[in-house]
Amino acid sequence: MPLSEASKVKTLAKLYLETEPAEISDRAIAELCDWLWSEFQTMPLNLEFSWYERYDNAAEMFADIKQSHLYISAENYDTSLGINPIYNFIFQAVHDHDHYLTHSDFSLEGEIATYNATAKRSTSLNIQKIIYSESVLRPAAYLALGHPPLSKIVFP
Repeated sequence: MPLSEASKVKTLAKLYLETEPAEISDRAIAELCDWLWSEFQTMPLNLEFSWYERYDNAAEMFADIKQSHLYISAENYDTSLGINPIYNFIFQAVHDHDHYLTHSDFSLEGEIATYNATAKRSTSLNIQKIIYSESVLRPAAYLALGHPPLSKIVFP
């Protein structure tokens, strides 16, 4: 029997909220940063950091991307990876661009489709696990709570 969207959100949110933060090696962080940098170099968008601009829905973001522009919201900068903030910026840009490429909204199903597209290009299981934590589990917790959860990377 397939799980309902609400049941999936609850299950994945619980994994995120109740799992201890993962210990990520310096080597894995370096690998992630190298991969993000290579993704950034192929991105065909004019990226713009903003403290105030935030897309209320995927259609707004897609309209900007069609014009080769993308705002990256400061709200998404609270990852716990301990990396240079430029990589958090790039991570969010890659994620948002994959929403566009997969025509996926901000629902849990949209986040999973976006994760799948990004994970296919990743260079290792470590990167896939980090992306899963950030792109599926954390958004599930956000949807369940109604506000951003405390940031952490988990490998349930």
